[in-house]
Amino acid sequence: GEKFKYKTANTDDQARLDVSARGVWVDMDKTFLDIKVFNSRADSNIKKSLKSALASHENEKKRMYNARILEVEKASFTPIVFSTTGTMGREAERFYRRLAVLSGKTKQSIPDAVRYIRQRLSFCLLKTLIVSLRGYRGKTITPFY
Repeated sequence: GEKFKYKTANTDDQARLDVSARGVWVDMDKTFLDIKVFNSRADSNIKKSLKSALASHENEKKRMYNARILEVEKASFTPIVFSTTGTMGREAERFYRRLAVLSGKTKQSIPDAVRYIRQRLSFCLLKTLIVSLRGYRGKTITPFY
């Protein structure tokens, strides 16, 4: 029974976020990420500019999870929002730049690191989409009796 500022906050005991990591914004602090991909051409988004649609979806995620993460988990929350055309929201861009800075221990420039991270995520999202559309077709493990 937690009470939060917004009525839209997710108070379900089974509420889960997509990713958690340590040391993203502050050393050893935990950060939760929730990823959303939306269709900018859907009826609910068509009348908005792409920038305002991205901001709207980021704010929706924040209303759902931010208070719970801050108060219950004592961690930070970052919504990662993409349009189906590949445009990233402001928070996602900030997160990607931060990852590039953290990977600065290598000899890559920050723009090259951001490009590499975006490319890797694009392939991961594509693989996830293909599996969800056609199902997993890899080797099945038969039980040994």
